[in-house]
Amino acid sequence: MTASADNLRAAALARFVVHASPDDLPRPIRDKSARHILDTLACGIAGAASREAQACLDLVEATEEPGPAPAWGTDRRLASRSAALVNGIACHAFELDDTGGCDHSGAVVVPAAMAAVALSERAISGDEFILAVTLGYDVARRVLEACGGYEPHNNAGWHSTATCGTFGAAVAAGRLMQLDVTRMAHALGHAASFSGGLWAFIHDGSQTKRVHAGRAAEGGLLAAMLAGAGVTGPSAVFEDRWGGFLATFAQSSARPEALTIGLGERWRMERVSLKPYASCRGTHSSIDALGLLLDDNGLDGGDVERIEVRLSRFLLDMCGGRTVDTLPEAQMSLPYALAARLVLGHAGLDAYRAVRRSDPLLRAAMDRIALTADDAIPATDEPFVRIAARDGRSFETRVTSPLGSPANPVGEAAYFDKVRGLCGMALPAPAVERLVAGVLDLGGDPDMRWLGDALGAPRRPPVFD
Repeated sequence: MTASADNLRAAALARFVVHASPDDLPRPIRDKSARHILDTLACGIAGAASREAQACLDLVEATEEPGPAPAWGTDRRLASRSAALVNGIACHAFELDDTGGCDHSGAVVVPAAMAAVALSERAISGDEFILAVTLGYDVARRVLEACGGYEPHNNAGWHSTATCGTFGAAVAAGRLMQLDVTRMAHALGHAASFSGGLWAFIHDGSQTKRVHAGRAAEGGLLAAMLAGAGVTGPSAVFEDRWGGFLATFAQSSARPEALTIGLGERWRMERVSLKPYASCRGTHSSIDALGLLLDDNGLDGGDVERIEVRLSRFLLDMCGGRTVDTLPEAQMSLPYALAARLVLGHAGLDAYRAVRRSDPLLRAAMDRIALTADDAIPATDEPFVRIAARDGRSFETRVTSPLGSPANPVGEAAYFDKVRGLCGMALPAPAVERLVAGVLDLGGDPDMRWLGDALGAPRRPPVFD
């Protein structure tokens, strides 16, 4: 790396990533990272049953020879790049993967890291793996912050899971490949050119959103592999010049200082949320609010005449849809999420099956839910939910920290119920228990390469519908 390149932002990030030590992670961050790794693996194992992951797996198997990396939740093995793609899609397919990082960091970073492990001929310790994943989360989130944050980046039409997640995947994979500072900076440069992903899917319920996570995981892995092979990437990719990442993706909102301020002092993992419901995170606080209103006032779904939600225009545009013919449409629909909670008592994965989406009771409940944009509510603030009971009473509340957020964490029982339930969609019970115990104790493992084998299943699962 030249003296001038050494002063650039990509180089500063690369130095941080390469020189970080597992001992730099505070114990709470290390433990939280392990839980998010397990949560992501569970999402990917279950997501192997998704239409998107199965279609991608079919495509890969038709065009490539088997490789060393497992397609999680199946009995198939793929080339590492293809595994990152398929497993990333699977992780994001059911909208249960974590959020609040680059948006969906786990679905991008963890598949790329596991694909890098499959390429390794050396022992990789659990501490090293946890650090690599945590660094990936950190850099991916910092890139989003450098774009000005979620709101302006999203408003411009970019899906940050795809645009910013690629950097996190490159960092995690590159760290496990033991790239030096120069090559890590090149990996970041490649990742910038591989990033991309639009919110166009929101208008017709297309499946592209799920593909974004896999594509970012694959792109980040390829960025690290190219750098490791000596292929150079642009060194000034984060500087204010034509063709740079921020100049292209964040022309009017860039905050480049966010890339490096306080590196290693406040880990971005601490802000990431787990998802208890199989829907867009923008629906979760309203689901929580409805549950509180019902429980606190002794009501059930049949007692409710009408639900009224006041929300930001931003959230209305993103989650206000009422067409739920496809799974992606339903998972982005706030009216459907509330109808599921009202009629079924939950908004878990089972609530989004085709038989549920066509249920006349759920469709009728959606007709009793009104959404109103309130321009006084900031774009990313949570909605107000009011219910009108059939006996004439009405109640309103607002949940400012949805369940699963750092300020409102899911309980131990709920966390493990989710993980075991998702893993159990493909793995036998003894294998689930070995996986859970092994990942939560990963930090003490001198060689975690066994984990890849633990993610395979006896057979390919049937399609979830």
